[in-house]
Amino acid sequence: FFSSRRRHTRFRNVTGVQTCALPICTPLYDIHVALGGKIVPFAGFEMPVQYPTGITAEHNAVRKAAGLFDVSHMGEFLITGPQAVEFVNAVTTNNVAALEIGQVHYSGILNERGTFEDDCLVYRFKDHVMMVVNASNKDKDFAHISRQVSRFDCKLEDISDDVALLALQGPQAQAILSRHTDANLDAIKYYYFTQGTVGNVKNVIISRTGYTGEDGFELYFDPAHAESLWRLLTAHGDVTPAGLGCRDSLRLEMGMALYGNDIDDTVTPWEANLNWLVKMKKGDFTGRAALEAQKAAGITKKLVPFTIADRAFPRHGYPVFVNGQPSGEVRSGTMSPSCGMGIGTAYVPIAHAKVGNTLEVDVRGKRVTGTIVETPFWKQGSHK
Repeated sequence: FFSSRRRHTRFRNVTGVQTCALPICTPLYDIHVALGGKIVPFAGFEMPVQYPTGITAEHNAVRKAAGLFDVSHMGEFLITGPQAVEFVNAVTTNNVAALEIGQVHYSGILNERGTFEDDCLVYRFKDHVMMVVNASNKDKDFAHISRQVSRFDCKLEDISDDVALLALQGPQAQAILSRHTDANLDAIKYYYFTQGTVGNVKNVIISRTGYTGEDGFELYFDPAHAESLWRLLTAHGDVTPAGLGCRDSLRLEMGMALYGNDIDDTVTPWEANLNWLVKMKKGDFTGRAALEAQKAAGITKKLVPFTIADRAFPRHGYPVFVNGQPSGEVRSGTMSPSCGMGIGTAYVPIAHAKVGNTLEVDVRGKRVTGTIVETPFWKQGSHK
């Protein structure tokens, strides 16, 4: 669909009439409303946080069977030209040159201080590269990386308005999608993708990726087909519509970072426990010098995952204490439906960031003990 793009007002429904006021709608807004979705503002969009089934039921459906998420709010950048790979390598932390054609990786977009402007996915095609960024950071990201594009023989475009995105996630995702596609899903490895037909929609990017820890696929396609593909995938009644609420609990159980919570422009990959997505040997990239300097000086804090044995709920923003002293706040936190306990993340002094050490969380005026553990919290995910 990249070759025949047309400009949408982000987004209108298939009738061409946008039925929600600002914030912006995705092309599935009317379906979410018809399904009884609880609509909330999110990253400038009107998005369903949950449906009448409830967050826990949606969460469990993804863990046990399959759920379908509308993630059309995400941003997509298209990079074309002879030096597309070199450009994306210069503005992200991972090594794009090491990607195979048809492979995708997770990466960071840093500023000159070495802290996160955003995290992203990078897709390598035969003749172009696509970056997928967070909706709340899309415009900022585009402006940030645009500053370097003149150094390379390539073209950078924001194609977000021309891309809808569905995430079919869960252990039954492959069996469900296989009913409707000509693609060989067995041949798509984890963090790889292909292009194929789904239903009657051609040129769908079928990516074996997700934000849940379960097997599943993310489908990128022309927004004009959003309603028809949603109805197709849910027609048999074995796919549960899933909202932002369970998307958050699912990703946290897997220890996956969320921008604005676990990572932001105050922390570096070294501090965020994301060393693995920084490839220092690949050459220069934005933030590299700052990361070198911080590594030489030594980091002073680190993001750690923790659990709470009792059923206390460590919500985002609750104060955290280490050895009785303030240590920031809970960055992400929830009552884990899969684990049956409170789980969360927080930054603690580096000397204290060891598995088995404890911290305290102030839960509504009462300090409860958390124990630093390894991630993922949920270790039985079906992702390949």
